[in-house]
Amino acid sequence: MRDIEDQLARGIYLPDVKIPYFKKVAKDWLEYKKPNIRNSTWRKYEGYLRNHFDELLTIKVNRITVAKIEKFITTRQNEGMNLSTLRKLIVTLNQIMKYAVRHRYIDYNPVRDAERPINRSDVDANGDSFDENIQILKPFEIQALLGAISDQKYHTLFKLAIMSGARQGELFGLKWSDVDWINNQIHIQRTFNEGAWYKPKTKASNRKIDIGPSMMTELLVWQAVCPNNDLNLVFPNEAGKALNHANVLSRHFYPALENAKIDRIRFHDLRHTFASLLIEQGENIKYIQSQLGHANPMVTLSVYAHLMNPVNQAAAIRLENAIFEKSGSKPVAEKKKGFTAIAVNP
Repeated sequence: MRDIEDQLARGIYLPDVKIPYFKKVAKDWLEYKKPNIRNSTWRKYEGYLRNHFDELLTIKVNRITVAKIEKFITTRQNEGMNLSTLRKLIVTLNQIMKYAVRHRYIDYNPVRDAERPINRSDVDANGDSFDENIQILKPFEIQALLGAISDQKYHTLFKLAIMSGARQGELFGLKWSDVDWINNQIHIQRTFNEGAWYKPKTKASNRKIDIGPSMMTELLVWQAVCPNNDLNLVFPNEAGKALNHANVLSRHFYPALENAKIDRIRFHDLRHTFASLLIEQGENIKYIQSQLGHANPMVTLSVYAHLMNPVNQAAAIRLENAIFEKSGSKPVAEKKKGFTAIAVNP
């Protein structure tokens, strides 16, 4: 009775007979999301709901508690579900319950307080977690990969992926008008995924990426021989349209890895390699975030924190110098030491 009185006072009371089942809320949420997300993303959400939420479908949404959600999580962990997949299910569930809160079916989202899954294999000796899927090429492997590609278009494409950190779809959608020859930058303004064109996912994804002079020179050389196409694409296919993801991997990327004697990695790992190299040379995390197009630096840190060297004597020496130089003490000579990135073997 107290709960009902409190809900009435806040204008959020709904009789139990009018509270929908989780299945109805999930369906409504899915329809709400459809116009605002990519078709590929919507299909993933629809597949998650169709295949993984059976025990919640016939429960009224206000009866879904923290305990039920934690049972949902532990059941799948005990069944051996891939941790990455399980985390995606939790993200989906969280969004559905947030939708229920907004529509006042419930006044609290229990997913917020549920214990998240942790895989022991994802935790290092210091207890820090990291992305199990990240694989990074070392500099000599990058040179071997590029040396194994004879086709000029794909040599330029793969090199630009490494030297810019741009996503595959962003590179497929890159136009010559996006190349700033004066400031040595490329402007990411669109992406091409699964046969469809999209604007960048976030404001931060619409960004300008700094490109080194040798890469700019290679782009200039490629521009001179790039086939003309109506879309003005930097990397068109033979028909003048955007490249096909599967064809690029099977016909060019994977064979190049094999010829270079490099274990198979994802195309996306070229982006991780870019980030790793910037971290290794000590670049500012805010700058790295802006180049990658992450929404904020915390996203960058959450993905790449494990690559950052826990030992940095140069920073400690600079701190001492900043303090004691002003007091007349003799500064300590700075001994520079490089960072070491941790590469996860495929």
